[in-house]
Amino acid sequence: MNRRIFYFSLLSLAVTGCGSVNNKSAMGDFEYAKVKEAKQIGVPTGLNKPEVNAKFFISDDINNKGPIGQDVDVRAPSLVLPVASSSRVVPGTMNAKIWFDQILEDTDLKDFITEALREQLASDGVELTAIGTDDNVFESAWYHEEDVSGYWLFKTVDSSESMRFNYQFESKPHGRSVALSVKLIDYMRTDKNGASKTMDIIDKQRAEMAMLNEVVAQVDFKYRLQQRENRLMRANQKFVTIGENAQAEPAYIAEIDIEMLWSNMPLFFTDYGFEITDLNESKKIYFVDFAKPENSLWSVIWGDDVPVIDLDQAKYQFVLNDEQGKTSVTIYDADGNPLPVEVLERIFPVMERGLSFRDAF
Repeated sequence: MNRRIFYFSLLSLAVTGCGSVNNKSAMGDFEYAKVKEAKQIGVPTGLNKPEVNAKFFISDDINNKGPIGQDVDVRAPSLVLPVASSSRVVPGTMNAKIWFDQILEDTDLKDFITEALREQLASDGVELTAIGTDDNVFESAWYHEEDVSGYWLFKTVDSSESMRFNYQFESKPHGRSVALSVKLIDYMRTDKNGASKTMDIIDKQRAEMAMLNEVVAQVDFKYRLQQRENRLMRANQKFVTIGENAQAEPAYIAEIDIEMLWSNMPLFFTDYGFEITDLNESKKIYFVDFAKPENSLWSVIWGDDVPVIDLDQAKYQFVLNDEQGKTSVTIYDADGNPLPVEVLERIFPVMERGLSFRDAF
């Protein structure tokens, strides 16, 4: 499922579930808000006052102008969601800010995140403008949202809300860590009560967090695309080519360390019809007998058939040599003659697949 469709589905469910419920206020009655503080006990003159324990005394030095009862916003605080790889938040801060650490060595981190920011706003249909010449501060155009009632020609805009954001980058001197902060800089709401340019502080924080989380999700999406491209590139990369060994004899050149290839060659022999009869580890030589494997009907049906190497059933030697980080694989027949390049080319499709160990790991 498309990532954006999935997110919008969750958002739709949330809006549907909360459409008839005011999730800002606590449920139940608010009679407690009408209770007056009890007066101290009046003790007649001549009698001893009862002992008072001040352990649980509540000071009256509090914010008496704050909301009470139904006006109290009981929603949980919004949080920055570090879902992108190597992203993190600063503990204890309530600001819409997140840090990214370098994971793509061939890509500038700040440019990567800036591009994700541009792509996110472009998908929202909102323009992004750089403030200054250092590309560290950006501002968005207006985000508009309307609540509409009625149908077709009888639609009525009940309320409209518009917001504009500021995006600021901060980089460590080494350039491998970049922070992105989001702030709401302009706001306008119009409804039946008139127009307002002020926003509740909790709603403001939630709007900033939501905006930042959209950008983080886009960064995560770009990382996943990059990983997919890297996997496809590795899958299509040719680890084995036809070349020559140090003696100018035709050979396969594998992009694998000689020790690693030597230790894995038995896997290749087992899968492609070779039987090891002897070996010389110091000279890196395998002596093998070749018998063409026969794929049964069931192997073909279940997709377990192995491609057959077009060689004569005979004895061969596989000689491995270190070629400056690569490994040459020279195949000699029973008389000690290297197989000609025409034979290497004919069996290359199967040999390349086998010596790359694509199906083994």
